[in-house]
Amino acid sequence: MENFLGSLLAGAVGDALGAPIEFNRIGDIRARYGPSGLTDYAPAFDGLGSITDDTQMTLFTLEGLILARRNGIDPMLTVRAAYGRWLQTQQGPETTHDGWLIDVPELHSLRAPGNTCLTALRKDANNNSKGCGGVMRVAPCALWSDDPAEVFALAAGCARLTHGHPSGYLSAGVLAVIVHQVLRGADVVTATGLARQILVGHQGHEEQTALLDKVAGLGRPTPELIESELGGGWVGEEALAISLLCAIHADNLADGLLLAVNHSGDSDSTGAICGNILGARDGAGAIPSHWLEPLELREVIERLGKEGLEALSG
Repeated sequence: MENFLGSLLAGAVGDALGAPIEFNRIGDIRARYGPSGLTDYAPAFDGLGSITDDTQMTLFTLEGLILARRNGIDPMLTVRAAYGRWLQTQQGPETTHDGWLIDVPELHSLRAPGNTCLTALRKDANNNSKGCGGVMRVAPCALWSDDPAEVFALAAGCARLTHGHPSGYLSAGVLAVIVHQVLRGADVVTATGLARQILVGHQGHEEQTALLDKVAGLGRPTPELIESELGGGWVGEEALAISLLCAIHADNLADGLLLAVNHSGDSDSTGAICGNILGARDGAGAIPSHWLEPLELREVIERLGKEGLEALSG
């Protein structure tokens, strides 16, 4: 379970790598950074190694889970409340003051938050969104239980708080089970197979299942292959599929993160999700120091990660 911290940190590193190129096409990325695309941190949000809303919301997911376990409360209630605190950091209304993340000044920063998340949390509205804002934040659910089916249901429920389309929340369940299994020593392909078995028992699984099956037949990704076969990653099933393909074919963690961000789509989210998977496999020690040391809020991530390990896997 110690690799859980690697999952959080590598997810944040992937997020930070993708942040400056999230809305760029690969031709523009290559024109700016060279034929290999982006290979190191570039300026984003007035800094290097700056995280986005993906990592912010992942941290609040984990805080909600920690509070649920410590207090014996339904995790859906505490995670929903934690998302309310995240919304407050994004200039939303004041809410409960549980936990300590709300007191971290650096989290009170707008980092291109997703409109679906903002709208759903403000209005508690039902929607049919399948954007990737659900899947990109649920890796901490992997610690909740030894039962992968329970992990799937929790992660899907957390995503469904803001994303009502099955592909928006079932993708989250799949990711959490993959991280759950990789933390327990499974390889990524085997972990994906178990997640798929659980996935197909849920109504509306077909889009995500089809892309998981497509990933199984693809080779090492290029930006062009990603776009033609899997899309841009703006929606849940695509973001997960892109991240998985890059994780499966990565030579190492750093290689996987660069594969996951260099494409014409949602680079920070695919970088974050791929990092969650590869960090769970390889641990924090596999993250290059020149990425880890300047990572924004590294100490906050490490502190909360250690609290999560103590509360959820003790």
